[in-house]
Amino acid sequence: MSSISEKNLSLTIKDIKNAREILSGNVRTTPLVKSFYMTAKTGGEVYLKLENMQLTGSFKFRGAYNKIKNLNLEEKKHGIIACSAGNHAQGIALSSKLLNVKSKIVMPATAPRAKVEATEGYGSNIILYGETFDDAKEECARIRSETGETFIHPFDDLYVMAGQGTIGLEILDELWDVDTVIVPIGGGGMIAGIAVALKSFNPSIQIIGVQAENVHGMKASVDAGEIVSHYVAPTIADGCAVKVPGKMTFEIVKELVDDIVIVSEDELEVAMKDLLQRGKVVVEGAGALATAALLSGKVERYVKDKKVVAIISGGNVDLERISSVCEHFFGNEIK
Repeated sequence: MSSISEKNLSLTIKDIKNAREILSGNVRTTPLVKSFYMTAKTGGEVYLKLENMQLTGSFKFRGAYNKIKNLNLEEKKHGIIACSAGNHAQGIALSSKLLNVKSKIVMPATAPRAKVEATEGYGSNIILYGETFDDAKEECARIRSETGETFIHPFDDLYVMAGQGTIGLEILDELWDVDTVIVPIGGGGMIAGIAVALKSFNPSIQIIGVQAENVHGMKASVDAGEIVSHYVAPTIADGCAVKVPGKMTFEIVKELVDDIVIVSEDELEVAMKDLLQRGKVVVEGAGALATAALLSGKVERYVKDKKVVAIISGGNVDLERISSVCEHFFGNEIK
């Protein structure tokens, strides 16, 4: 297996280590806990990396803070603008507040209310537009062309990817001999960062991505060998509902990610239910992608008799969504 240094990727382990220095003292080192339930169900030794316990309830704070901290004075003076389905929005909002930079965020009108309210609570100016992340992205570009604000991309950015990659370093701190890491994919920023961090240490660590059946732009692109769009219907994994992956993230995923699997909406609901009931872990749909892959058996060959980490990427879920999932499985008991 060739060394990662031979692949000439845009993101390096040095970028991730620099991000770790910047984030030190400003980001939570999230728990890595063994799941006895997942271990028993899968035949692997399964650990959960609980990024739902990160500041703002998602891994996105890492990349947002690292990016804004690295802006120059001129970029900060113009204020920043971002587009997001919710978690990047909260990461930008809190980071800009902590770093005293004015922020504006365009979110799809379908974004979960909990994410919109939380983002507003951090002090950002919120604009709701369109049905999907990609609609919001187009509106964000239009506004930026008029205002000249500094755009913070949610995934296709060196500093954002480097910030997310610090998750990989934290995993190695506690489980240096990990065999497989299972990661949710939206635009690809987190899996790109984690893949560079882990494969720089040990190229034989297997990185497995997971996307929703209804929206999986990255898998469709990898399968096609070029960047394409994929969208069938809305998904409960709204935080990862990205039709078109990033250019930089696609190149890294294509080189370093060993496999990408897709899971159904029903499998996501089962994972959300089991994490809540058996693990006492509250997750959003996107945060359940990795465990949905585990519980469905779709990653069995990467898991059985191996040390496995599943990334729980976020926990920003409306109570209505949790109620709906519970009603689905326990409707008669609730009534």
